Amino acid sequence: MTILIKLGGSLITDKTKAKTFRPERVRRIAKQVLRLRDHSQSIRIIIGHGSGSFGHFEARKYRTLEGVRTERERQGFVQVGAVAAELSQLVLNEFHAAGSPTMRFQPSSTIVANDRRIQSFDIRALSMALDRQLIPLIHGDIALDENIGGTIISTEALFAHLVGKLGVQQIILLGEARGVLDHNGELIPRITPNSLADVRSALAGSHGVDVTGGMLQKVDSMVALVRDHPSLTVVIADGGRDNVLLDLLIRRQSIGTRICADA
Repeated sequence: MTILIKLGGSLITDKTKAKTFRPERVRRIAKQVLRLRDHSQSIRIIIGHGSGSFGHFEARKYRTLEGVRTERERQGFVQVGAVAAELSQLVLNEFHAAGSPTMRFQPSSTIVANDRRIQSFDIRALSMALDRQLIPLIHGDIALDENIGGTIISTEALFAHLVGKLGVQQIILLGEARGVLDHNGELIPRITPNSLADVRSALAGSHGVDVTGGMLQKVDSMVALVRDHPSLTVVIADGGRDNVLLDLLIRRQSIGTRICADA
């Protein structure tokens, strides 16, 4: 069983303050990942994380998502990549401190984009790491773009590319919110392609700085993904909840918002 788990930028950083890392939250998740592996030796886990108050502040400053053409934009492009890598190393350190055999993969070194979409993504080494019972760590990152020079590829876009390549059964997106909320602040427990229109007006952008779209884009992209891969389930949940991964994957509790195909 292959599972993709994202540690959202809102979970592991304070997105309202530049370069504010929350190591204790990462460490708690890392310990839960180890317990999941102890529970089932057949489980294969890839960890991804957002850029939070590291990459998003720099990306907004240089408008990196929109392309890289001028000298200033080129300088901004590499700076966005540098701070994204800085955060990823901090995350890796916490997984290692918890005793996790985690290996970091920098997406920008293996991705080519075209008009902000992944054109090619060499995952051979990542797949080999999974086969050897390692835990790959990836993150939203810069990418060279054949059409607009350069751009940013979100963690969700990386996950979407990996679903079909690796036979992923579940994606878990962990943030600060307990799931997708309606106009009254009540949890929406289930979203499908057919029900999306009814709840879409309740969705809004993320709190803090996020150049890749916030909750609305997250839900839209995940609904499109389960439409294309009906066996896939996506869960959006509160990563700060005690033992959230154990409750979801071992105790099979209904937590957060589940996004799945209509059937």
